[in-house]
Amino acid sequence: MSNTTTSDMTPTKTSKMTLKAEGDTHIVVTRRFAAPPESVYRAHTDPKLLQKWLLGPEGWTMPVCINEAKPGGKFRYEWTNGKKGGFHLTGEYLELEPFNRIVHVERMHLPDPTPDNHIETRFDPDGSGTLMTMRMTLPDAQTRAAMLATGMERGMEASYVRLESMSGWKA
Repeated sequence: MSNTTTSDMTPTKTSKMTLKAEGDTHIVVTRRFAAPPESVYRAHTDPKLLQKWLLGPEGWTMPVCINEAKPGGKFRYEWTNGKKGGFHLTGEYLELEPFNRIVHVERMHLPDPTPDNHIETRFDPDGSGTLMTMRMTLPDAQTRAAMLATGMERGMEASYVRLESMSGWKA
């Protein structure tokens, strides 16, 4: 069960994922995976894999997954719950260090676009697995509070649990 994340930097634990607020504009998510960094990185950059696991809560699908994983490359993900609910995300890659780090900018369209979210994701070896650390930088405290109020940690962890249960991605 997750707790509400507050600005006092109290981490929210959801299964293997930890989400915490830092300062006024940052969110830091950490998650351990029982797979090597190469596999976790690939799961975050391969559109065929993304479309299978990055779905959020049960009942959602991603009918559109465009992902050009290269510096300057664009991405667009579209989700639907099959009941007239849906949204999409667009963004651009700024830096990619294969198997180690991804830096990108993204915005949600709900339907209006949210302010840019600058994200650095690291994939560090951790014993026989990977520690993923995602640091999000939002433009202001109000934007961060709105993002946290969405309950994003539930959809993120549901997606990560789905990823770990998939076969063939840990190659």
